[in-house]
Amino acid sequence: MEGVLTTEKLTMDFGGLRALNAVDLRVGRGEIVALIGPNGAGKTTFFNCITGIHRPTGGHISLAPPGGITRRIDGVKVHKVTEMGMARTFQNIRLFPDMTVLENVMIGRHCRAKAGVLGAVLRDKRTRHEEQEIVHRSHAILLRLGLAGQVDELAKNLPYGAQRRLEIARALATEPFLLLLDEPAAGMNPRETDELEALIVRIRGEEKISVLMIEHDMRIVMSVSDRIVVLDHGEKIAEGTAAQIREDPVVIKAYLGEDIHA
Repeated sequence: MEGVLTTEKLTMDFGGLRALNAVDLRVGRGEIVALIGPNGAGKTTFFNCITGIHRPTGGHISLAPPGGITRRIDGVKVHKVTEMGMARTFQNIRLFPDMTVLENVMIGRHCRAKAGVLGAVLRDKRTRHEEQEIVHRSHAILLRLGLAGQVDELAKNLPYGAQRRLEIARALATEPFLLLLDEPAAGMNPRETDELEALIVRIRGEEKISVLMIEHDMRIVMSVSDRIVVLDHGEKIAEGTAAQIREDPVVIKAYLGEDIHA
């Protein structure tokens, strides 16, 4: 399977603390891969390294757009990583609370805009057409994610589960081929979790997007993942299918009583 993201010996030190130690990970085209592990295992640090928030201490990160050229992205700035086709959500929702649902998605869409500062000032025909296209595409994304009826609602007024979906909608507006989800089910009730599970599978199927997610809810991990990678103390300790990970004694021990069989 063609890979879209590859890390080789990815290492991250914070002073004398090694948060990631030579982590190898690969996400194939069209795959859903889950990154799991106990709190403090290095999962969010891994996301921060591959998205440009942290510059890794060592190792390599490669991004390969479908049909495109593979490029090294370790050390590439966050906005450039987004432009190259990787988008993410965060464990703590980072919406613009006093902007509307539509405006939040349009902000994500603007990374694909071509008009620039001069076009925004002059508001020529090309710029106006591009703005209309941004609105149209943003509406279409919200329709697919079940938020079309709330386009004019302020983001802060949405129910929690809808806010999570809005953050995913904004990420999809950047036109990614790889979507990173950082604990998307955190704080959700069972109904919202079921809806999220269906949404992740639908995004992979309809949008042809690969997904890498951090998640503590083992039910959703075991249900949707093609492969699961397990971190503990910054090191990869296991990788495999849901069935393999569920029965791996090293993984069970690393969770120290967490319900890996859920």
